Amino acid sequence: MASFARSVPKVSPAVARASARVAVPSRKYATAAAAAAATATNGTEPSLFHNEPAGPVIRTQIPGPQTKPAIDRLEKVFDTRSLNMMADYRASSGNYIADLDGNVLLDVYAQIASIPVGYNNATLLKAATSPEMASAIINRPALGNFPQHDWAEILETGILKVAPKGCNQVFTGQSGSDANELAFKAAFMWKRQQQRGGAHVEFTEEEMLSSMNNAQPGAPNFSILSFKSGFHGRMFGSLSTTRSKPIHKLDIPAFDWPQAPFPMCKYPLDQYAAENAAEEKRCLEETERLLTTYHNPPAAIIIEPVQSEGGDNHASPAFFRGLREITKKHDILMIVDEVQTGVGATGKFWAHEHWDLPTPPDMVTFSKKAQTAGYYFGNNELRPNKPYRQFNTWMGDPARAILFRAIIEEIEALNLVENTAITGDYLYQGLEQLQQKYPNEIQSLRGKGQGTFIAWDSPRRDEVLAKAKTIGINIGGSGAAAVRLRPMLIFQRHHADILLEGLEKIFKA
Repeated sequence: MASFARSVPKVSPAVARASARVAVPSRKYATAAAAAAATATNGTEPSLFHNEPAGPVIRTQIPGPQTKPAIDRLEKVFDTRSLNMMADYRASSGNYIADLDGNVLLDVYAQIASIPVGYNNATLLKAATSPEMASAIINRPALGNFPQHDWAEILETGILKVAPKGCNQVFTGQSGSDANELAFKAAFMWKRQQQRGGAHVEFTEEEMLSSMNNAQPGAPNFSILSFKSGFHGRMFGSLSTTRSKPIHKLDIPAFDWPQAPFPMCKYPLDQYAAENAAEEKRCLEETERLLTTYHNPPAAIIIEPVQSEGGDNHASPAFFRGLREITKKHDILMIVDEVQTGVGATGKFWAHEHWDLPTPPDMVTFSKKAQTAGYYFGNNELRPNKPYRQFNTWMGDPARAILFRAIIEEIEALNLVENTAITGDYLYQGLEQLQQKYPNEIQSLRGKGQGTFIAWDSPRRDEVLAKAKTIGINIGGSGAAAVRLRPMLIFQRHHADILLEGLEKIFKA
């Protein structure tokens, strides 16, 4: 395995203090794989993060005596009912999140899969304190009207440098939900433009007047097809495509848009190939039926490479290739929602690279680890035919685009996509061995070959998540019963050892 070591600038004094107070733990390896790897590297695996803590430290209950008053104070002015833990980011470093009581946890949830290269990363700090960043923050431009002089360079050297195959343009936005809704708008305008006969055809008076009354033909009855258990955001359009949990959708008016079945596969996928192929065939047939018969015709489909919020549901590359063939056959756009799967988490920079598609997706949405948001595309016809049709005040944020550029630089310098693939294989093997020892605790283990984008079902999921904090590990869940792992790209084998050992303690208890 290639070495990932390099010199990294020193981090802030607060982070250094947090690192200094953590003692290196003496570990007994939870699995044979962990022990073998530790022996192979002789405990000298080069760290990808300078001055990172050597392991978790638990000093108090969570929340502790310093944190509880802070939470009470916040509750008076801000809803804290969804609070996971209150963090002290001044003392957090690399893969470790700290709180006000001096507790330091290995973070394999990473702000719901949104921290790419570690807390208080020195490369990002350098970008954040640059004159270029200061200007972008204090002079934030309304990009549609007043783009800054170097906006093209920022895009070309950052966001577009890692554009998916077939995409050479981007429309930037604020969040994953925003990115998806902007992609929906682009799909609707593209479809209506096709029906009119091209971009050169002017709108009719009837279209313009009826649009003001939310009526046809100016407001056509198009739809976006999504999939059962999918999650695409909480804004109005994106929420109509979200099908993961009722709590997201209750009391909110929704569009009359179709929902196709997502394959309910058995895991591991390769061990149930025949059964899964039959299930995927059923879902493809139903998808095609909906695309061709639904009373509000779909202009596009939207799908996640892995249904993340809906329970970490996987399908085979063949299923996604089948979807692409159907959308091309019926002249319907394919939007791939890479908000959670993108930027290296699956061992590829973009998860849909695993599929070997015959033609690229029409649009790929992104956010989270990119720290900015938007959608990639390559077809010039997806540009609206007139200005102000795809528009808002900010149209993205140069400051966040600069940060994404620094993230990309760190990913490339440390070879982090390959690191995630290697570490993910190692971690999955360790989890397989734990599954053999504790089959009731780890059920339907999935994510093999998908980097560290790994999950399993647990009959006592919420208890496992709570107990993990008591031993210094922050883990998240998804769906009704899934434990999902979302570590950072700097997560390495020695971190995997800590996680595996911690899980075994929980399972034994």
